[in-house]
Amino acid sequence: MEFQWGLYLIASYLVGGLMTGFLVAKLLKGVDLRLLGSGNIGARNAGRVLGPSGFVLTLAGDILKAAAVIWAAIQFEYPPHIQLLGFLAVILGHLYPIFLRFQGGKGVASFIGGLVVFHLVSAILVGAAFLLFYSIKRSLTVAGLFAFALAPFFYWLIERQWLETLILLPISLLVIYVQKDDIKERIKLNE
Repeated sequence: MEFQWGLYLIASYLVGGLMTGFLVAKLLKGVDLRLLGSGNIGARNAGRVLGPSGFVLTLAGDILKAAAVIWAAIQFEYPPHIQLLGFLAVILGHLYPIFLRFQGGKGVASFIGGLVVFHLVSAILVGAAFLLFYSIKRSLTVAGLFAFALAPFFYWLIERQWLETLILLPISLLVIYVQKDDIKERIKLNE
């Protein structure tokens, strides 16, 4: 079983490394999204460079790849901690894809997709926290980061499972960490 789990984790990383924005830009316009707009290969930059269809396709692809990894683990009846290790692997693949020299996206859509399939109630609470923080701060970035930070806490409140909570924690912290440039920008704007 451990060998099968190992293959699942490797496959999860490789699925995460399939960068939707990069592929959509190549297919729709034959361009390298890393060289246009902000240089990010996420949905926001895909929308700027490619228009609404680029945004929607990139967002959907990034959500679905993490969701598919968790869904597959559930179908194979893997325990929750293995599902979460797959979630971590798909996020690592998205942030640091081997196919693009470890220069990936920011993981927001993939985090949402994975969390929705892994634990829907936690995802709903994260969404509610996002709306609350957004109503206070009026910043998508700040609201999202605060809400993502609460995901492990919400999961623990509901399930009381320490192992899974401790695996979910670095997943949410990784997604927050890669937003550091956006955070610095927000701090400068508020000074």
